[in-house]
Amino acid sequence: MISHDRIGNSPVRTAKGQSKMKQSPENQSFQDFLFAPHLCNLWGFDENLSFEMLDETKLMAYVGYLRDVVDMRNNTLEKQISYLKWFLRWSVKKGYNNNIAFETFKPKLKYIQKKVIFLTWKELNRLREYVIPDTKKYLERVRDVFLFCCFTGLRYSDVYNLKRSDVKDNRIEITTIKTADSLTIELNNHSKTILDKYKDVAFENDKVLPVISNQKMNDYLKELAELAQINEPVRETYYKGNERIDVVAPKYALLGTHAGRRTFICNALSLGIPAQVVMKWTGHNDYKAMKPYIDIADDIKAGAMDKFNRL
Repeated sequence: MISHDRIGNSPVRTAKGQSKMKQSPENQSFQDFLFAPHLCNLWGFDENLSFEMLDETKLMAYVGYLRDVVDMRNNTLEKQISYLKWFLRWSVKKGYNNNIAFETFKPKLKYIQKKVIFLTWKELNRLREYVIPDTKKYLERVRDVFLFCCFTGLRYSDVYNLKRSDVKDNRIEITTIKTADSLTIELNNHSKTILDKYKDVAFENDKVLPVISNQKMNDYLKELAELAQINEPVRETYYKGNERIDVVAPKYALLGTHAGRRTFICNALSLGIPAQVVMKWTGHNDYKAMKPYIDIADDIKAGAMDKFNRL
């Protein structure tokens, strides 16, 4: 049986029942680290892997494994390699590893910025105003939670963790799960209405909203959006190796909980709210992460200006 422990910021494998003492670098093997979420694919790649084995040839073979066996797109693959390099830098700094071949490893991966999936104001209102059939009332709470994300910019993890003590008179004060940022998010009429709806309903752990599991919510959200006819065709382009793949799907099929946060950002920017203000609400630290959203907002505003030409 395997359990988990940590050395610094990295997971360490220990046998159940054994002491979880921090091991010294000379007693630490590469396999002890392979149970971290972003490193677990290394175990399937080569369970006998060691730090010393990770030269350019081995790293290139790992790229091939992620592409051909794990079936990763280049965008995802690039993130996996970035995380691995971060971990290897950490291991060198801590004295677990002396092999720095990874520093010069830069695989050539074609990839396109992933398309931002969000709801326009028109689609958002269509989803909000859709009359849910009596046979599908389980979708009502899913819609409320998603709309709350759309009007606050919160991630699923932070809505799931939101407690009544986090809600003040006209604002939310939280420390985010993903980045540990302390955020203050003012409430608007839309987010207030949703909170008021559930203010007298008791949920486990004093939670504010009826948030179900992320996977279930994603499934129900697609079902709800299909019923509400959020079906604009969306073309996604991505690369696997050198192969370009184009896929067209209705927007409802691409919706997930994170689309709520993206919807908030895109619509806030298109309303003319300055990017630096939106970043205060969302916790973004630099404009690089905001650029895809700013580009979308610019497109929306350009289209809106064209309405004057029809007068």
